[in-house]
Amino acid sequence: MKYELSGGNTCPLAAVTLNKGENIKVESGAMVYMKDVTITGKMNSGKKGLGGLLGAIGRSLTSGESMFITQATGDADGGQIGIAPAIPGKIAKLSVGKKQYCLNTGAFLASDDSVSYKMQSQKLSKAVFGGTGGLFVMQTEGEGDMLVNAFGDLVELTVTSDEPISIDNEHVVAWDADLDYDIQVASGMFGFTSGEGLVNHFTGDGKVLIQTRNIRSLAEALQPYIIEKNSNS
Repeated sequence: MKYELSGGNTCPLAAVTLNKGENIKVESGAMVYMKDVTITGKMNSGKKGLGGLLGAIGRSLTSGESMFITQATGDADGGQIGIAPAIPGKIAKLSVGKKQYCLNTGAFLASDDSVSYKMQSQKLSKAVFGGTGGLFVMQTEGEGDMLVNAFGDLVELTVTSDEPISIDNEHVVAWDADLDYDIQVASGMFGFTSGEGLVNHFTGDGKVLIQTRNIRSLAEALQPYIIEKNSNS
């Protein structure tokens, strides 16, 4: 995928250049502008007909992702589509192929047509408190490039067999699929004693991408300042 980023780390935009007939997948609603590009909406399942519809519904229910995905096709060499995530934050590229990744909800922005993600079932112990799609987690497959987005900046953390790491659920963006992890309470009774909640405890050898900001925390911080309109007024 050939692309350039503009707008800085806070509110970036990815301008993807396409050759004639080249296809990419784009998160539904992420298109900002396009030139010599045609976009079509497709079921987010990779299948057609009733099976595709049911698969898209299933993926939406288990992952929180949209039922639909946008396919962008170059109409001529040098076609361009500008895409941006719904939230302010950095965009980064994952090279998928020899290494596959797991994605947290909302991380996917775009990918080569040769790359997709499947819903991978989790053990119940990983799903009860998880923020990564409940009983299922998104795992990449295929070979090519994928763009992911974060809320805030993206930081890469290294996990080794000698140095496992615990990361707040809401800050995890993506991680190497061969890493193992468990959902744990940060401390005390459901984290009440420290003010923290649930964490993903990663073990093995690999990388984890985290975002520096937490949408849930922002929403909670803004709640006291939001004036709810009285339904009777």
